[in-house]
Amino acid sequence: MAEDKAETQAFTPGPGYRQFKGRDEFPSNILHGTLACAIWIGSMHFNVSLLLFSFLFLPFSKFLLVVGVLLIFVVLPIDHNSKFGLRLARYICQHMSSYFPATLHVEDINDFHPDRAYVLGYAPHSVLPIGVVTLAERTGFMPLPKLKCLTSSPVFYTPFLRHLWTWLGASPATRKNFCSLLEAGYTCIVVPGGVQETFLMRHDSEVAFLKSRRGFVRIAIEKGCPLVPVFAFGQSYAFKWWKPRSKFLLQLSRAIKFVPMLFWGSFGTPIPYQHPINVVVGKPIYVKRNPQPTTEEVLEVHGQFVKALQDLFERHKGRVGHADQSLTIL
Repeated sequence: MAEDKAETQAFTPGPGYRQFKGRDEFPSNILHGTLACAIWIGSMHFNVSLLLFSFLFLPFSKFLLVVGVLLIFVVLPIDHNSKFGLRLARYICQHMSSYFPATLHVEDINDFHPDRAYVLGYAPHSVLPIGVVTLAERTGFMPLPKLKCLTSSPVFYTPFLRHLWTWLGASPATRKNFCSLLEAGYTCIVVPGGVQETFLMRHDSEVAFLKSRRGFVRIAIEKGCPLVPVFAFGQSYAFKWWKPRSKFLLQLSRAIKFVPMLFWGSFGTPIPYQHPINVVVGKPIYVKRNPQPTTEEVLEVHGQFVKALQDLFERHKGRVGHADQSLTIL
């Protein structure tokens, strides 16, 4: 076992290896980076802060007016091709890539073809999977012109957030939507661990909740799309956090599709710490298309993906400054 681990750690970049450094690709400064983070991450806090302020300091009639305005934004149609929205999304992606800074490592860029759809299995979720910014279509590092990141459905019922995240390339993480996107040629970024991975995360090691997550593998087989392991090193240090651990909290988190927890970044704000993030994209696992895969077939491919992710972690952790870190796959 020790020999296998040593072997996986010895990654030697080949001719297809590519490295994209956010700070080199998108010159920025602390003000632009902070503003980009504040717009993307702070937008999650804006609605709560606005409601609390209105309830505590405004007349009740004005509070109801604020609630009404927010409800309008819940149903307001989203212009997916809005020039303002796409320009804002590009600003956020590029300046956030420079802020941490974030670096994308692709083991072999030649494995990815612009006319094919892939399923990128991303880990870990951490407090927020902010490393996906390196994979976003608006960032432009990957040679894939059609990219979507599947996100928890409540986001798309949240005022302002639903517009912003749609422009950033997010889409609801439902089976129907997942299948439709792959059929339309979109590469989909999936964070399989989801809410449960956030609930199980630890301070002393990385956690990937994967052993019982097979739905994304089944869909990849049904559509004949290659599975690609992706791991984000350093993402877990972007925030400090505290959460109670109880069965009730886990059940509540599953019901509302996010984990109620306290997290904070620079100066106690939602702005993440400037800790380098290295996102590593492994080699695709090619699958034979089968509209009705058997349980055994799904288990076999799922096992390949879990092993590929573990090997990816071991191969690269020393190269990106996390040699002492361990990964627990649950």
